[in-house]
Amino acid sequence: MSPISPTSPVPPLHGLRFAFGTLTVLPVRVTRWDREAARGGMLCAPVAGLAVGALAAAAGVGLLLLGAGPLLAAVASAAVPAVLTRGLHLDGLADTADGLGSGKPAEDALRIMKQSDIGPFGVITLVLVLLAQVAALAEAYDGSWARGALAAIVSAGAARLALTLAARTGVPAARPEGLGAAVAGVVPRTGAALVTLLVLAAAAGGGALLGAYDLGRAVLAVVLALTAAELLLRHCTRRFGGVTGDVFGGLAETAATTALVVLALG
Repeated sequence: MSPISPTSPVPPLHGLRFAFGTLTVLPVRVTRWDREAARGGMLCAPVAGLAVGALAAAAGVGLLLLGAGPLLAAVASAAVPAVLTRGLHLDGLADTADGLGSGKPAEDALRIMKQSDIGPFGVITLVLVLLAQVAALAEAYDGSWARGALAAIVSAGAARLALTLAARTGVPAARPEGLGAAVAGVVPRTGAALVTLLVLAAAAGGGALLGAYDLGRAVLAVVLALTAAELLLRHCTRRFGGVTGDVFGGLAETAATTALVVLALG
């Protein structure tokens, strides 16, 4: 990929194609793979998250309308993002947990993360994260179908916003190849800040439809989700020397789970 200037224009269509083509399995053809398209794609990542969250919410609400209980609706809403990403974010979370849990130097930890099998740290992390997601969604759906739908959408948007922030200028890639290297450092900090404000405004708007309390809780969920993802990002950067595609997946799942837990409280 060729280098880009922070001020060079980002074609919106190419950015959207890159976001949906790399972050979902939806039938979108990516026509450009240069770093300018990558920057547009990472800036548009929350839009892909909105689509994923809306489909997850539709699955959960649909089951409720058919007479299912909150738990089954929660399972469906948790399953949809996994299916729409081919499980790549969950796989990245497991690999990141194995790399961090190994206690090995960066080079050895990265080699462990590239292996096709999942180690004990990865298995434990996956089980706990999926249980937390389903439990939180079930709690939200038990409150009302609208709160469950809001949780599914806000958590998916926060998860992809975490990717936008992780691709900001100054965050290095741990390897010279792979998706992490393709998108590392492509997002200007001003662009990342603007997208963050837009996502916070969207979360506030969605929460406001249910009342002032849900407005504040939706905003808090995004803020705490980004905080958790940022802490993990800094730890991974110190341990691995930068980000990888697996780290991006781990960040997305960390942000989504944090947002869901916050939205389930109270």
